[in-house]
Amino acid sequence: MTIKAWGAHAADKPIVALDIERRAPGPRDVQIEIAYCGICHSDLHTVRAEWAGTLYPCVPGHEIVGHVSAVGAEVSGFKVGDTVGVGCMVGSCRHCAACGEGLEQYCEQGMVGTYNGPTADAPGHTLGGYSQRIVVDQDFVLRVHHPKEQLAAVAPLLCAGITTYSPLRHWKVGPGKKVGIVGIGGLGHMGIKIAHAMGARVVAFTTSESKRAEAHGLGADEVVISRDAAQMKAQRNSFDFILDTVAASHDLDAFSSLLKRDGTLCLVGVPEHAHPSPNIGNLIFKRRAIAGSLIGGIKETQEMLDFCAEHGIVADIEMVRAQDIDAAYERMLRSDVKYRFVIDAATM
Repeated sequence: MTIKAWGAHAADKPIVALDIERRAPGPRDVQIEIAYCGICHSDLHTVRAEWAGTLYPCVPGHEIVGHVSAVGAEVSGFKVGDTVGVGCMVGSCRHCAACGEGLEQYCEQGMVGTYNGPTADAPGHTLGGYSQRIVVDQDFVLRVHHPKEQLAAVAPLLCAGITTYSPLRHWKVGPGKKVGIVGIGGLGHMGIKIAHAMGARVVAFTTSESKRAEAHGLGADEVVISRDAAQMKAQRNSFDFILDTVAASHDLDAFSSLLKRDGTLCLVGVPEHAHPSPNIGNLIFKRRAIAGSLIGGIKETQEMLDFCAEHGIVADIEMVRAQDIDAAYERMLRSDVKYRFVIDAATM
């Protein structure tokens, strides 16, 4: 079936309206009419071939919320009319150790991304959520329990939400823990909300004094201006866990030195070039760790959505039309959004 979508034909070409093909639902497939799709920095990097391996035509979008319009004969968990989501992946090998543990994002054969991933469907790679409809294997479809009026703001949870929830959950953030969130942007604002809801004492780190009130409004108990040496020094040896969401190269020692013995600094932002090499002594003498984390598996992503629905957590968003995606990209590059753009699929 032919549907409307928005994507690019080359790295130096704009996002334009396209006609794309979607397969008819197979026995295990769920067909979804897309209502909203978030815009992620990953979309921009992929479309513009700033990351290697972009396949064209490229239709991005992996923060999808919509409604089931058809199901295959073997689908048991979903029915027509259900409100559902699709995140960053639509397939994996299902039989490696990672998949067996519900960690499909670390599939040893490589997960299948919601866009730019290998598929038997034309054109040979997956086409994402900047479109009217998508067909996904039932094992990679998620239930959404938020109320109707929040659905647009739910979309970024499928990437920004799980990217921050997964490490906070893995490192057992909760009551009695002091947690830092570095960066108050698309990822960081979700990290503050989720860590606060988990019951931790949350300290937000920002380079801008103007973001102090915003961070408190998101749920931070304390705000530290990371360029202020005195404020940073006062925080040394006090954190159980720090989540660093900044996607630009910076000094990791400034934050690892704030950790307690056995504390962890976890990176979820991918910089444009490598961070300066950390001071190894800073790690050895306190048994500190620097780690990384990638989204979450399907089970954990469902857990995150349920947690956020229970606690009334959604992203702070600005709605845009499909015709304005390129303009949204340029504003993202200037950090001119609080904090995520979401496309209204009715404008496709």
